[in-house]
Amino acid sequence: MNLIYRVAQNVSFGYLNIFHGFKVSGLNNIPKDGPFIVACNHASYLDPPAVGCKIPRNLHYFARSSLFFWPLGLLIKKLNSIPVDRAQLDLSTLRKVLKILKDGEPILVFPEGTRSFDGEIQSAQKGLGLLVSKSEVPVIPSRLHGAYNVLGKGKVVPRLGKKLYLNIGEPIVFKDTGKSLNTKNRYQFISDHVMNEIRKL
Repeated sequence: MNLIYRVAQNVSFGYLNIFHGFKVSGLNNIPKDGPFIVACNHASYLDPPAVGCKIPRNLHYFARSSLFFWPLGLLIKKLNSIPVDRAQLDLSTLRKVLKILKDGEPILVFPEGTRSFDGEIQSAQKGLGLLVSKSEVPVIPSRLHGAYNVLGKGKVVPRLGKKLYLNIGEPIVFKDTGKSLNTKNRYQFISDHVMNEIRKL
């Protein structure tokens, strides 16, 4: 974990705590070592720093490839961002993510693929299931409450005073789950299962 990442964690938590009464539960469900995937609902640009600011691991994130330009690109690279074409998870990106997991590092995934239009949890895309099937690492379902009210889609300025809460669930391990399904259906099955667990939090 580099210095810029640590500073970003502290600044993010400081802002969220002071202006949005940010609370986190379930941190004991985060493994102290080894790879895992944090899967969270997505309603705001604040979601990545909100999830990452209290997790004491070197969490990696996906970010739109269009954001990787100077000087923003240099900064978000230091914050462990992985450039991705939102329309599809290309082979080179998949290989990079699998290497990160193989090296024992965790990543953050938003199974919905994009921010919710209305704050409600949307259907999952099969990309999470693909990563889980290829990596065979645990998935930790997590749910942010209040992110849409703070800075939902279409909002430019965060609404100060609106509360934000993160609930981190217990790890889910997929080994033989859904093995009887064909490949694409298994990917979707895993993603849907995780999304249902997120809804319960």
